[in-house]
Amino acid sequence: MATEMTADMTTVNQEAAPREASGPESREQARRDRVRRRRAQVLEAAARIMYDTGYHGMSMQAVADRAGMSVGLIYQYFGGKQEVLEAVIVDILDGFREQVPAAMDAAGADPQERLRAGFAAFCAVIDSRREATLLAYRESQTLSPSGRATIIRMEDETIEPFREAVRTGIAAGQFRDVSPELVAHNLKMAAHAWALKHWDLSRHLTLGEYVAAELDLTLSALRPSP
Repeated sequence: MATEMTADMTTVNQEAAPREASGPESREQARRDRVRRRRAQVLEAAARIMYDTGYHGMSMQAVADRAGMSVGLIYQYFGGKQEVLEAVIVDILDGFREQVPAAMDAAGADPQERLRAGFAAFCAVIDSRREATLLAYRESQTLSPSGRATIIRMEDETIEPFREAVRTGIAAGQFRDVSPELVAHNLKMAAHAWALKHWDLSRHLTLGEYVAAELDLTLSALRPSP
């Protein structure tokens, strides 16, 4: 046991001490980069294991083995299984919050183009994290009440850019007077369906074709009658 603890502490110290000593800012940036990299390794390993075995079948030792690090190092980043599960889901939501608004802003001011870009970005995040998305659906009830509250709040934030684009389109006369909340919800669920029903949808459509078809349906329904 003492030998294992010594090995864990050695690993932690190696992680904490950057090799480059070009200055305090460089060392701090190197430390942050290592932490970000290690956290990503843990989350990827945990998502894969939980997808295969379920949350209750996952052990921290299994995560450590798959991530290629010690259990002691993982506990430097996460307090336990609950925190790992929450972090896996939060990681997906962070992807939405970062990539969807950026894509919509790059598309310009036109509401339809903003919805196109935002939905495509949303689906791209889903496609890159399909297993984690399925895991989020399956295990979200395992979260603590505070964890669920965090996920609900973040999920609501991820679709606000869709709601805002619909409001703008209605004000400009490009869209009918519809519920921005419902449109945003439908776009979110359509994106999630790419992961939930990928086994079926991917037999008929590529991701790009799926995005284009869903947008055609949504935008056709939003435009005013001639």
